[in-house]
Amino acid sequence: MVKPRKTRSASARQGAPSAGFDIPGTSYAQGDASPLNFADHFLIAMPSMLDPVFGGSVVYLCEHNAEGALGVIINKPTDMTMDTLFERIDLSLEISPGGEALDKQPVMFGGPVQVERGFVLHAPGSQYSSMIKVSDEVALTTSKDVLEAVGGGNGPSQFLVTLGCAGWGAGQLEDEIARNGWLTVAAQSGIIFETPVEARFAAALKLLGIDPMVLSGEAGHA
Repeated sequence: MVKPRKTRSASARQGAPSAGFDIPGTSYAQGDASPLNFADHFLIAMPSMLDPVFGGSVVYLCEHNAEGALGVIINKPTDMTMDTLFERIDLSLEISPGGEALDKQPVMFGGPVQVERGFVLHAPGSQYSSMIKVSDEVALTTSKDVLEAVGGGNGPSQFLVTLGCAGWGAGQLEDEIARNGWLTVAAQSGIIFETPVEARFAAALKLLGIDPMVLSGEAGHA
């Protein structure tokens, strides 16, 4: 389980969604087209990624423009579960028949920026007060009303909750990609919402036809 550390916060960018909803009592610390636009793509950390926060990560990129990029890590669970999250933000969580596992579903570590705040990836449908539609299959909401809907049993059909996000300033992500820090591939929503957490890294690599063991071995010979 991931226990995030403090890091610098991302600067506000025009057109970006507002900051995520606050999670009281947590111990967690903290557009326009560009030449490379990887919104609705996965960033897959290469073995050369030495930052322990991002090593082994799959990031779903929600925004990417000339001012920077924003995404959330989808494969690093925290030790917080949905029932604990709902208790912390003073919401009830109704468990429908067949949905008993929802209360023990892990909340993800979304990245080292604003880790005391919540970010929700979900299937588009209802409109929430702070939502951006990334694709026909994935939206990002940073307002509490989406969880109010989930708690009431009428929320999105598929969703993933994270604490924190990952942010890059102008040109930073492009530089990291150019330095072979990340592989990129068009995202598939099934990996976000349906693939088990522990299998998401391998599933994302499979979209590129890459065996994780081969990738690791190649890094050893770099």
